Amino acid sequence: MARGSDGESALRKHLRVLEAFDTLRPFLTLTEIAHTAGLAPSTAHRLVAQLEAEGMLERLPDRTYRLGVRLWEFASRTPGALGLRELARPWMSGVHARVRQHTQLGVRSGRDVLFIERMSTREAVINATLIGGRTPMPVSSSGLVLLAHADPETLGDVVAAGWPRFTAQTIVGEAALRARLRRVRADGFADLPGHIHDQSRGVAVPVMGPHGVVYAALGVVIPNDGRSARGIIELLTLAAAGVTRALEDAYLPDGAPAHGRGVHALVNSSLASLDYFAGLGEERAAAG
Repeated sequence: MARGSDGESALRKHLRVLEAFDTLRPFLTLTEIAHTAGLAPSTAHRLVAQLEAEGMLERLPDRTYRLGVRLWEFASRTPGALGLRELARPWMSGVHARVRQHTQLGVRSGRDVLFIERMSTREAVINATLIGGRTPMPVSSSGLVLLAHADPETLGDVVAAGWPRFTAQTIVGEAALRARLRRVRADGFADLPGHIHDQSRGVAVPVMGPHGVVYAALGVVIPNDGRSARGIIELLTLAAAGVTRALEDAYLPDGAPAHGRGVHALVNSSLASLDYFAGLGEERAAAG
């Protein structure tokens, strides 16, 4: 393993950057990362750029950074992964109890949708996704929801890379994709019958995050039997709103503006516990 002149491995330095983030400090500026990790600003800048390029860190519009979705991909394969999955599970369970097919939660990772949680029954229809698995965004209802609210650069990357055609119903070409994305934004949901498998139909809605952006997609995979999906869309919309409220409670303190930087841990806990953790954060900030 390559080591610098100070004897510390490159991997260890990258880990120091990642370890600067914790549940009390989920969003950090480059200066804060350098200070917390004990790195020179130039070194921190280089390491952060490398981690961002690999999806380990994500830069937000306010120029802060957070741990990236790529880490979710690894964490979702371990028992007891917390965070978004934990907050969404009660609402997913409610959907699953009604639908009794597949209920799943996806986030964007590069040009794909990464599924971080799924609930299924043994008698359910075919579903090509797995927890921790990726699917090209244009072929998935969850992916279309995420892509419909992504930045133009992401859409350009998706179009340039292309995507596979699984069935005769799969979206083909940039013009058709852009038209479908406009429809998804207008409708507030994506409904894709037979786009990955002829027997299956994906329906998904956006989950808004605490910063007023689409944070995830909540969806179901049901039989492609021609029945109306109106009731399922209403059910998903209500559940997604519940996940959004849970995210806001986890990320934002009472009275904080929706666009502010979060301070609460992204875990389910009691109000007394969250107040305790917030106090620890204030003590740490006062100590410098």
